[in-house]
Amino acid sequence: MDTFKNLEIDPQITQILGDFNLPDELGFGTVMSPIMIEMDYADGKWGQMKLIPYRQLTLDPTAKVLHYGQEIFEGMKAYRANGNGPFLFRPLENIKRFNLSAKRMAMPEVDEELALEGLRAMVSFSKDLIPIQSEASLYIRPFMIATDIHLGMKPSETFKFMIVASPSQAYFKSDSVKVWIETDNIRAAEGGIGAAKTGGNYAASLLAMIAAKEKGYDQVLWLDAKNKVNIEEMSGMNFFAVYENNVIKTPKLTQTILHGVTRKSVIELAKHKGYQVEETSISYLELLKDIQSGKCTECFACGTAVIITPIKSLASESTTAQLANDYGNITKELRQELLDLQEGRSEDPFGWRLSV
Repeated sequence: MDTFKNLEIDPQITQILGDFNLPDELGFGTVMSPIMIEMDYADGKWGQMKLIPYRQLTLDPTAKVLHYGQEIFEGMKAYRANGNGPFLFRPLENIKRFNLSAKRMAMPEVDEELALEGLRAMVSFSKDLIPIQSEASLYIRPFMIATDIHLGMKPSETFKFMIVASPSQAYFKSDSVKVWIETDNIRAAEGGIGAAKTGGNYAASLLAMIAAKEKGYDQVLWLDAKNKVNIEEMSGMNFFAVYENNVIKTPKLTQTILHGVTRKSVIELAKHKGYQVEETSISYLELLKDIQSGKCTECFACGTAVIITPIKSLASESTTAQLANDYGNITKELRQELLDLQEGRSEDPFGWRLSV
């Protein structure tokens, strides 16, 4: 077992892990590793990082996180497919984004090397719980909450940082998804918190997700808040469209779009494969026309949880457009290439895999 010099390890950890049995069906995010990382912030500094048994939290009813939503989180994966690994995929990208979210939400940053040590410890101690099937993984959730105890409306001065992990199967069970384009509600506006990975952004999408499900759709595609025309992202995924001559387009990043690690990886991988990638404004009205005319041949979404997921159709209140290729060749190629990189079956020219 690795030595983690900055980590206080509870002596029960080895026994708890030895007694833990994984169920046959994992689902996604429902089975939890029996261990967790915890670290508290007070008096302007972080305390000792600890690896402890998984436990419920005790919070005062007036804790800031419960009233003013001062919290952030991340999502990343560790892989052990076919006996390879375990690997973490681009963990420093997630840590950097976590700290950007912390700045936006008036929360303290976490030292990058210390956060990485916590992630490595979770994976190292939980490695026997990581599924070996392709597309399965240990889904890792670092998060931070505000813990000041009073109802005054001001930033908290105390915080709790934690990491939990879930042995998980694939997020989507179907091959492709149907997408509803939301033209009434908005997810994020300029000057707001759209680029921060904080719970309020996801809570804002829930009502539209329910309505889309009732209409028979799997996911929601969000538009810009000002004109409700340009595509931004889906509720937990970034969006891509493939056009004639194998040109791949994705909405350019703004402060209303989450800067996805998988998005960044897909762009770099596609360029490495020789594809032309354009980060640009995409009108949903033009996109629907381009799908119907055949100019747009494939669409897909990407994110840590879903990897790359093909889109079979997009619809708004007035128009439905069915993709000619609901699982097109470029989508399929990029998905397989990314999985091979993540799961250790291919060379890693980018240095994205971190062995644990």
